[in-house]
Amino acid sequence: MRIREFCEQNLKGRYQLDVIDIYQQRSLARSEQIVATPTLVKYSPLPRKVWVGDLANTERILSGLGLPAA
Repeated sequence: MRIREFCEQNLKGRYQLDVIDIYQQRSLARSEQIVATPTLVKYSPLPRKVWVGDLANTERILSGLGLPAA
């Protein structure tokens, strides 16, 4: 599942998704300490949480966001 689809299905109207290209925005990737792709970073609500690698496990992402499994 793509991250936009995931957000629309599970967080409709409650998310902001910014996609960065680490090759075109190297300084942003560096300042955010993104060293691998894909990387998903949740900023709000705190604490900041980072997922690296396969984002296909929706149960893992939902759990990390503190949301009930679908």
